[in-house]
Amino acid sequence: MNQDGKDQQNAAPTESTSATASGTNQTKLTKAERRALFEAERAAKGQKSDGGGGGKKKKGAADGGPGGKGGNAEKSNDGKKSSSVATAAAGNRSNSSNIKEGNDVSKDKTLNFFSHLPPYKDHNTMKKEFSGVILGSSKNSSQIHPSIRSLGLQFTTGTIRGANARARAMLYTFQKAIVDYQPSAKTRDIRSGLEHDVLKPSFNYLSTTCRTHSVTMGNAFTCLRKVVMDLERDLDLDTMKERICDAIEIYVQERISFADQAISKYARTKIVDGDVILTYAKSEVIEVLLLNAFLEEKKKFRVILVDSRPLLEGRELLKVLSKAGIECTYIFLNSLSYVMKEVTKVLMGAAALMTDGSILSRVGTANVALMAQSNNVPVLFCCETYKISSRVQLESITSNELGNPDALISTNCAIDRSGSKETNGNDVLNEWRSVESLRLLNLLYDLTPSEFASGIITELGILPPTSVAVLLRELNQKENDLGSSNI
Repeated sequence: MNQDGKDQQNAAPTESTSATASGTNQTKLTKAERRALFEAERAAKGQKSDGGGGGKKKKGAADGGPGGKGGNAEKSNDGKKSSSVATAAAGNRSNSSNIKEGNDVSKDKTLNFFSHLPPYKDHNTMKKEFSGVILGSSKNSSQIHPSIRSLGLQFTTGTIRGANARARAMLYTFQKAIVDYQPSAKTRDIRSGLEHDVLKPSFNYLSTTCRTHSVTMGNAFTCLRKVVMDLERDLDLDTMKERICDAIEIYVQERISFADQAISKYARTKIVDGDVILTYAKSEVIEVLLLNAFLEEKKKFRVILVDSRPLLEGRELLKVLSKAGIECTYIFLNSLSYVMKEVTKVLMGAAALMTDGSILSRVGTANVALMAQSNNVPVLFCCETYKISSRVQLESITSNELGNPDALISTNCAIDRSGSKETNGNDVLNEWRSVESLRLLNLLYDLTPSEFASGIITELGILPPTSVAVLLRELNQKENDLGSSNI
């Protein structure tokens, strides 16, 4: 009898272990499911230990006679039962997870490699969110200024695009919201009311509901918050509004407009007559630089403008430069290798500058820099200091942004075989959401390693990429990155 009880007791954990192992082999569990399974097994072990403990008298032990043999048998059976329940529960969780994942696959067509990135927010399918009918809590919904909602829609549709343009538009829109702000009777500190009722809800709305904020927007918002909190508490509301609006004007003028002019002044010293300058996509500072060099200093050079789909931003810059009389050549990114041999300099803009000297910019920038380096062509990046980020990024996967996948479908130049009719793209692409094995990826940015950059041109001068960390430290010491010295 004792031997049978031992056999049963030994059999229980063996069967539990084998059942768990088989369940694990059949279905690969996620981290959350493994944690849940571990908790269930630990609870089962706790129940078994409670059943054999002497602190509480169990019914099975009392009915089992002398020695508690019946209690051991019942405890063994309970161990089998609880282990089986735990394994079955894990299997059910795994199956439900697989079903859920299968449903998500049909809806979410994002590649697993980039599934950690925020999905693209389509204003056509999220009309309630962009119209203001649904926005998190009802409290925050009433605090969003109409101009903020309008700006968010322009960010999402791409009407306002570019690091400088987005930061400038955000600050000017905040300016309108601050002017219209009226604190409630319960507000004791106007500064706190401005931050919690206007600034934070508006910035969160733009960043979460509409589009992920850029580095320039984040730095400008940090500066604006510091300006608000540095105001004297006993100031009246009108004086606070006036000072904040003046601070916004100073920030835009000094950190963006004047900075572009200073960068243009430094960069023009690198341009000589007969140069063939290559640039990629569109950048405000590059546009200012090339126009000043041609119109003010009368330098003669040619511009090769490289562009890529689906945004085709380079066409806007091409229109401005050609109208000014600059000799231009327009090509696509796939033709880059054929023209690089005649290029003397590469000038490009940047969306952000990392502490380690790497440059975040429009996707395709790294390709241009790599091709230029392989042909021994100097690559100069023009970047304002307010675009410097304190973080370090080593690749373009961990931190990036997903664009509209439907933008890859139609190129507006697809012609059928007869050559007489323009089509909207291949039928497979038109129905790509219904094809389970087909997914589209539209990344907006890439990271150019510092090794591919010959120099960084800022409003403070030309420096090597390795000196960005030193520059950031100096800016932090003077508090120029927040604009506090001028505001």
